[in-house]
Order: sequence, then structure tokens, then C-alpha cells
Amino acid sequence: MCYYTQQNASIEDLKRRFNAELDNEETYLQSDFINGFSHPNIPVILNSSPHLITTDYTWGLLPSWAKDIEFRKNTLNARIETIDEKASFKNITHNRCLIIASAYYEWHWNDEKGKSKDKYQINSQDDEIFTFAGLYSSWTDPVTDEIKNTYTMVTTKANRLMDFIHNHKHRMPIMLKKQDETAWLDQSVAITEFAYPYEGNLIALQSN
Repeated sequence: MCYYTQQNASIEDLKRRFNAELDNEETYLQSDFINGFSHPNIPVILNSSPHLITTDYTWGLLPSWAKDIEFRKNTLNARIETIDEKASFKNITHNRCLIIASAYYEWHWNDEKGKSKDKYQINSQDDEIFTFAGLYSSWTDPVTDEIKNTYTMVTTKANRLMDFIHNHKHRMPIMLKKQDETAWLDQSVAITEFAYPYEGNLIALQSN
């Protein structure tokens, strides 16, 4: 599954790429290696505000009924094949977002237990800045009443390249081509229309 990304584009590059404004420059995250388990505020674009890049959402979705914040460590990813069945996601499939990235990371297992691994950085040859398909939600802490905005990254079966690299789970995030981003944000378009591996040009480089 995909838990590690890169987002190193400048604010101005993002504004140009998406023809959108940024809501908060002070919380803008720019990093060569982002760990999803730290629940970072990667910039996203919501279908409710398609011309605004927001940094107010953290990775790891908290459904409205979650009892505590620890729930989010299990919802960094959402499998598109079961998204309409899982309680965490089935009621928010209309809440769609674009998760902005420059690259992501995956590991190839060299043995059955993954004791030896090779790390790969995955880039798009087509776009220096690209997006993953995501879903978002808001959650109110039952103790403090603090509202947390969160999202999950939607995954699908791996394409040929990622099937080799991610040879343990054989999965990959749904990477959206630029021309498909508007369709993903359109809740009238069925989720199942995106249940396919990325067919664009990817570059995989071994990384330290």
C-alpha cells in the first residue's frame, strides 16, 4: 500500500499547475520524503472548492463515528474495489479530493518475509506535479470538541511496473492523469470508472 510520498513543488508552481489559490502558506508542506504515519498536512484540492489548495487536511481518514484519533492509522489507504462496502468510506464516496504529489515511494521485497528490501522512488514522466485520488471527511473529537479534517488515498491493483516493485501487496495508488482530475472531483461520475491501474509513463528509480 502507499504510505510515503514526495511533495517538493513550490507554492507558485502549484498555483500555476492547478489554477488555484492556497489557503495558508504558513502550513504549506514541502518535503522530499513524507511519512503517512506522521499524519501530515499534504496539500489537497476538495471537490467542494476546486479552485482552492488547502493545507487543513491530514492524512489518515477519521469517519464521523470514530471513537478516537488512533483510528486514522488504519485508513491511510482505501481499496477502490471495496470502497462501497467499508463502513469507513461507503458514506463519503461523494467527498472527493486530489492529493498533490511530486513522487511516491514503494519497496520491492527481495525475500518472502521482506527482511531485505529495495526502495524505489516513483515519478510521472508526464507531469512533474501530479495527483492521487482521495476521499475526505471531518471528525469531531468527543473529548475536546476539536474538529479534524482528514483524507485517505484510494488504491487499485498494480500496473506492470508496480506489480514488480510492490511484489508483496501488488497495489498502487490511483494516479490521475491531468485530464482525469476534473472527472474524479465530479461526484456524478461513478467511483468504479477509476478502478484501473495508471496507464501513463512512470519512472522508477532505486533510492536510499
